[in-house]
Amino acid sequence: MKFAYILIYIFIIFLISLIYKLFNPNNKEALRKIIHIGIGPLIPFAKFLDIDQTSALCFTGLVSFLIFINYQFKLFPTIEDVGRKSYGTLFYCLSLFILIYLYWNSDPTSLIAGFFIMTFGDGFAGLIGKNFKSKTWIFLNQQKSFFGTATMFFMSLIVVFGLSYFQQYNFNINFLTIALISTVLEQFSFFGIDNFIVPISAAFCFNFFITKL
Repeated sequence: MKFAYILIYIFIIFLISLIYKLFNPNNKEALRKIIHIGIGPLIPFAKFLDIDQTSALCFTGLVSFLIFINYQFKLFPTIEDVGRKSYGTLFYCLSLFILIYLYWNSDPTSLIAGFFIMTFGDGFAGLIGKNFKSKTWIFLNQQKSFFGTATMFFMSLIVVFGLSYFQQYNFNINFLTIALISTVLEQFSFFGIDNFIVPISAAFCFNFFITKL
């Protein structure tokens, strides 16, 4: 029954994306980011439902497999229909699988930190960077913008501050360190690899610099 709520939540996110596509069929990046950002609350929601680690791993592994199948047969092209070769969604799921394995029971706050920095930081960075003009540059054949990069940094900082306040962790300079590391790593976005390296690195840094201090 618990997973029924998870499936309903995912269905709602995809339904919203499909409705958006009806009215904005050409804004493929925004369509993808709706899914990207919408999945963010899934982890705390699953923890609230008290889903165990094994079930969470099995579910995430199954989703990763289905995403891989989608890459091969394009059953649901909306997920990666961004006009460039990207495995971002697959990396997104694989990084979540690893984080669940590492931190689901031992340090869920670090898990949520890594996942939220990816979903909200990278998600809103993509939306703002694409829709507001600012200075741009090319890094490893990927275009980056000042507004997008700044959004990534400040959203990462907000996530770290918010989770630390919720868990009553004391403020320290490493809040800025985590946000800076996440922002730098987000620059490495070829083939969507940032969806793998950013959440894992952010979660590891939060665990090392915040939780264990």
